[in-house]
Amino acid sequence: MRKRDCLLIGLAVLLALSLAGHLFLKTVIPTGAWGLSFRQEGSAPIGPASGRELARYGGAYLGDTTQKVLYLTFDAGFENGCTGKILDVLKKHNVPAAFFLVGNYLKTEPDLVRRMVDEGHIVGNHTMTHPDMSRIAQEDAFRKELEGVEALYREITGQEMPKFYRPPQGVYSQKNLEMANKLGYKTVFWSLAYVDWNQNAQPTKEQAFSKLLPRTHDGAVILLHSTSQTNAEILDELLTEWEKQGYRFASIEELFVDL
Repeated sequence: MRKRDCLLIGLAVLLALSLAGHLFLKTVIPTGAWGLSFRQEGSAPIGPASGRELARYGGAYLGDTTQKVLYLTFDAGFENGCTGKILDVLKKHNVPAAFFLVGNYLKTEPDLVRRMVDEGHIVGNHTMTHPDMSRIAQEDAFRKELEGVEALYREITGQEMPKFYRPPQGVYSQKNLEMANKLGYKTVFWSLAYVDWNQNAQPTKEQAFSKLLPRTHDGAVILLHSTSQTNAEILDELLTEWEKQGYRFASIEELFVDL
């Protein structure tokens, strides 16, 4: 083999190794809090990890961006007198939702949990004690946070809990995703949210609409807190507006049909 040919082969090998390394680095999911970058009004945001990367571990933050579909989810660690009204509005509009609940909520509000299930909503796992899950490296400790909620759900409903998980405060790591996936869970992030959780500084209706409506996009996974008085007050009008825009509402189960 001529020297020139050997040189070309060597360069090709180096290029292949470089590309392989680049692709490997791109699939490493960073540890941190889930955040979003909105580049264009009405378009889906960019997350810290892509949908394709999350899907490798049974995760998702976005639905089908070619369809006028929204996925409505709520987080709650305690009851603040708003969930009943929220459920009334969901029933009125025939909208399915997912409620990601902390262990404390199931302990103190079994009747509301039963109502969520009876009315066709998903109750998802938001962990037993709402810790920073990215700091939990041991599988036994990770499993304990999820299985504690499962046991409460089973006691309340007589059913097995649907395997949907949302990390507290959106703080995650690749290891977390791997452990959740190993336990059969789908990890659900979001592509649309706003600051609605601060009980001492609840947004006005106008502030809520100004944050949510311009950023609504096809396939959006929406995170709201059911502890928010503002959300309870605006939900009927908000759902009506989304319906006027031609959106349908789907269960988060649809996010994972191809996984």
